[in-house]
Amino acid sequence: MNNDINFSLKALFLALSTLALVNCGGGSDSGDGGTTPPPTGGSGPTWTQGVFEDEDKFKDLCEVPRTGNDINGDPWPDKAGSTLEENHWLRSWSNNTYLWYDEIQDQNPANFSDTLSYFDVLKTTATTSSGNQKDNFHFTADTDQYQQQVATGSSSGYGARFVLIQSAPPRDVRIAYVEPNSPATGAGLARGAEILEIDGVDVINGNDTATLNAGLFPSNDGEMHEFVVRDLNSNTTRTITMTSATVTSDPVQNEQVFDTATGKVGYMQFNTFGTRIAEQEIIDAFVDFDNQGVQDLVVDLRYNGGGFLFISSQLAYMVAGDAQTANKDFETTVFNDKHPTVNPVTGETLSATPFYTGTSSEATAPGGKLPSVNLSRVFVLSTGRTCSASEAFINGLRGIDVEVILIGNTTCGKPYGFYATDNCGITYFTIQFRGENDKGFGEYSDGFVPSVTDNGQDFVKGCTVADDFDHLLGDPNEAMLKAALDYRNTGSCPTTTKAAKLQTNKQYLEDGSLLKDSKLQQRLFLEENRILTTPEELR
Repeated sequence: MNNDINFSLKALFLALSTLALVNCGGGSDSGDGGTTPPPTGGSGPTWTQGVFEDEDKFKDLCEVPRTGNDINGDPWPDKAGSTLEENHWLRSWSNNTYLWYDEIQDQNPANFSDTLSYFDVLKTTATTSSGNQKDNFHFTADTDQYQQQVATGSSSGYGARFVLIQSAPPRDVRIAYVEPNSPATGAGLARGAEILEIDGVDVINGNDTATLNAGLFPSNDGEMHEFVVRDLNSNTTRTITMTSATVTSDPVQNEQVFDTATGKVGYMQFNTFGTRIAEQEIIDAFVDFDNQGVQDLVVDLRYNGGGFLFISSQLAYMVAGDAQTANKDFETTVFNDKHPTVNPVTGETLSATPFYTGTSSEATAPGGKLPSVNLSRVFVLSTGRTCSASEAFINGLRGIDVEVILIGNTTCGKPYGFYATDNCGITYFTIQFRGENDKGFGEYSDGFVPSVTDNGQDFVKGCTVADDFDHLLGDPNEAMLKAALDYRNTGSCPTTTKAAKLQTNKQYLEDGSLLKDSKLQQRLFLEENRILTTPEELR
């Protein structure tokens, strides 16, 4: 069956981030289970523990109603209300749609003077088997800023992907890769370059984190910043000046075929599922792989934070082909037990995402058949920045017994997702669903772990190998790619490898950590997402 796709997107689904955010403060009081009076000085809704009114009763009742129009030119729906009514909407909405609604401690909305502090407690406090927070990302964003970022699909910067190997002193900031025809390539930057100084502030030990973040992650086009860098394999430093600009990602880079003694191996660096041009770029790559008769494939997802789920499904089909995907589901969306058959946000009947075999309406050949290399295994290169739709690709293939060999580090662990929901100028993200593969597995909140043995769930056969900034991506001597090529020949992992440097949640809160900045956390979160469309649009 050829599943054609069009692009009338109705909903943006975003998945959990591994970042541990600094929570807003606020008092709390679980109460005694009785009814509380309205706040002094006016009337308002009352609270009875365990009793929840319909969320629609409080939707868009705002302490400070907005005027004017949203990004689409439609008037804001706000009406005069109060913070108490905003809090009651949060309470009822969370009880209706939060995946673990029955693990929220029901607290009196009147005891919270602002919506952010109340939203902060409307989540589970349970932990995973590894001791991590079960819900380690509960997020809000300014609606205007969020809509602008989603609408453009691009962001201000230099076209350089910075990696904070160590975000707190002594810091280690490197270039992971650069986008073609960008300010970064114009300045001669490439993978492995170390950032030593920004606008006169020492990157390694400097205290002025605001200046460092402003230089690394500019907010607007036209910002000029000075950098002292040391390029890969260089003993000297140089000073460059870059001006920020709107840069659009080139999703597929370094596509090539290695002609080994035991057959041809395809390699593809795939940086994001989150832009529509990614579909055509991976189609073009697989046409080439098929024409050259590759017998194995290495998909480099080490920096791929996610994006469109339909492209993740297409990629899985292009790996596996017709026979292995026929009558199988790529992913099933599961909401809380109040909503076993109907999406509580859209009201639509739940339907699984298939393995898409056809192109979308915006591909070069709309409605055409996708190419495929018909492989029974695939090598995936991963880090803690491999998230969301990338993990769905891994999980979806494992659900139909296509062998995934995972080379690198544990993925970020984002099996969950949510609808971005605006109320009174704040966009809220609360976990509302998880994705399961054809075997019904979708619990990998601690990530997929490279392991000697494969348990069919979160432990995946493969090798732990550190990200190698001493070689360019696509170089067969780069540690992860080399380990994949060697594993293909020997069936075993390298005996020695550089120790992996992993950013831990604790480091985000350390004094002097660049990641302690809330605006940066928001930016990184929005880069790691999962975008779904409705069943009608996908069939």
